[in-house]
Amino acid sequence: MQCSSHTCVVDRSELPGWARVSESRLAHIDRVTALLQQWATAMQLPDNERLAWCDAGRWHDALRDASEADLRALTGDHRRPAKLLHGQAAAISLIADGEQRPEVLDAVRWHTTGNAEWQRTGRALYMADYLEPGRPFTREERGFFARQVPSDFDGVFREVVRHRLTWAVREGQALFDETVELWNATR
Repeated sequence: MQCSSHTCVVDRSELPGWARVSESRLAHIDRVTALLQQWATAMQLPDNERLAWCDAGRWHDALRDASEADLRALTGDHRRPAKLLHGQAAAISLIADGEQRPEVLDAVRWHTTGNAEWQRTGRALYMADYLEPGRPFTREERGFFARQVPSDFDGVFREVVRHRLTWAVREGQALFDETVELWNATR
């Protein structure tokens, strides 16, 4: 991966060796990372924070295409739905590789459900994962929100959390404790 003050490109050869990523997943990771880089540039973030955002984007779905058995073996979690385990498994694998930045590890670990204690890196990843332009639903509205992030980071974050909760309730999906705590922390 190449990260500078202006560009961030995800290259399969630079994903960790343990990553399990299909071509469509790699394209998603690239769009998420590009959006994070765009915001970081517009917000004139310092290089260390820009790199944290870029790394979180690159690694957040590194195990999204891993098997349920592999995810459960990595996490030791046999209770939660398998679709929630890839972030935790990726964070565990990153720690084993020597990654130590708590904001990056927490962003990757909780990007699916959210986390009330997140700093800006986790919040940015949560928004970028939802707002990336390749997702097929409400493109115009999500595009509007994506353009607003640099000027209204916290306001857009609240809207993204609200949208994700509203969708979960409308679709009859489970609400996870972390997501409810995140919502309560944004009010």
